[in-house]
Amino acid sequence: MRIVYRAENIIDAHLVRNVLEAAGIPAHVGGEYLTGAIGELPVMGLVTVMVAEHDLPAASRLAAEVDAELSERRAADFDLGSEPA
Repeated sequence: MRIVYRAENIIDAHLVRNVLEAAGIPAHVGGEYLTGAIGELPVMGLVTVMVAEHDLPAASRLAAEVDAELSERRAADFDLGSEPA
């Protein structure tokens, strides 16, 4: 299996996995249980989404689309939070 996505958190990883599986690409979330061992300090790069080698091209495109959408939403949430009330 090859890593197709390195998630910021478990929720993002499962979102990507769900999109891949909805497109017919079997995917596995790895490292999700490692984050609980760290404690309250955030650690990046532990949670990954993996697919079979032959699914990598299509999975990479879908994962990039989901990541772009997540980035846009985070930016919009940040912009909304920085506006004066």
